[in-house]
Order: sequence, then C-alpha cells, then structure tokens
Amino acid sequence: MLGVVEINITKLTESYILNFPSVKDALKKGLINYSSLARKIIKDKNLDKKSFDAILIACRRYYRKVKEEASNEEKILSILKSSKVEIKNKVAAIVLEKDIHMPNLLNIENKVKKQNEIFHIIEGATAITVITSEEFLPEINKVFRNKIMKKSQDLVEITLKSPKEIETTAGVISYLYSLFGENNINIYETMSCWTDTLFLIEEKDLSRVMELLRF
Repeated sequence: MLGVVEINITKLTESYILNFPSVKDALKKGLINYSSLARKIIKDKNLDKKSFDAILIACRRYYRKVKEEASNEEKILSILKSSKVEIKNKVAAIVLEKDIHMPNLLNIENKVKKQNEIFHIIEGATAITVITSEEFLPEINKVFRNKIMKKSQDLVEITLKSPKEIETTAGVISYLYSLFGENNINIYETMSCWTDTLFLIEEKDLSRVMELLRF
C-alpha cells in the first residue's frame, strides 16, 4: 500500500496538473519531460527537493491514466470530423417566469412552426427559456410583457449533426465545452436531441466558432 506521504504527493501532483490544462494536454500526448515537470512542481509548491523521486513517480502514474483519455479523444475527434454543422442567425432567448399561461406559449409555438422557424422551450425549476427567431419577439413581448425576466438578441444557434456513435462515446460534449471555454466563447444555452447537439452563442463569436469546428 502507498504510505500517507506518498498518497499526499500523488494527490498534489495530480491536482497541479489538472490546474494547468496545457500541461495535462502535453502529458497526454507524451510531450512532457517528467524530470522538468517534477522540478517545476517542487518550485511552485515550495516542496522539499527530497520529494523529487515521489513526484516523478506520480507524474508517470498520471500519464498512464491520461493515456486512456488520449485514446478516447481520438474517438471524439473522429465523431466530430464526421459531424455536419447548421447555422441559424437572428435568434433570441427569452427567459419567462415559471407561472405563465402555458397554452399561450403553445399557440405561439404553433405559429412559429408553421413558418418553419426554430422554437425551443427549456423548462427549469424557477423559469422557462424560449429560444426562437427574433421576428417573433414582438408577439412574445405582447403576450408575456409582465412575465419576461430577461431577453437576449443577436444570438446564433449552431446545430452539430453527428453520427450515431456519439450516443456511446463519453466526453464529446465536455470536449466541446472545454474547446469553447479555452477560447473565451460563452455558451448561452445548450440542448441535445439524439445525435443533434445545439449551442446558442453570440453572433460576434460565430467566425471563431466555425474555425474551431473545422476538425
């Protein structure tokens, strides 16, 4: 069994690597010099130099863990390379109070669907978010003027249409979230329906997102 000190060194080493995604990514790809990384951890954490060997071993053990993640990442990238992207601009997101008269909302939905426009309802514990084309904002304002908590316009809905393998491959959505987050792109909402994944972003971020989705 590992001693208490060795367990603490292992946890400290893993925690350090997790706090630096670029280090973890380099480690995952086998691009890290373990000795240099161990010395860096000792310096940054003000540790005794005698802990060098324990940290070195912990780095190598952690590599064996993330090596499996690298294999799964190849599956994720394969799915994303086979995915198709659809874009809908001039989209609005309206947050309504939970106690609205639901038939009124369904009536608006019917009108929107007849015009082949998007209409999504996300019901939470305290509010309802409606995502639709901006052209229907006047009617929503009219029907729910006292129930609107927040409105966001100039949004873009991106739909990623993926192969059915996305159902059985772990980490696809978290990979996309990390990709967007690392590039300072805010996701207003996200939804999924079978093999379709929908993201709502600001229009100003569209060109950058399209670059990121060229797998």
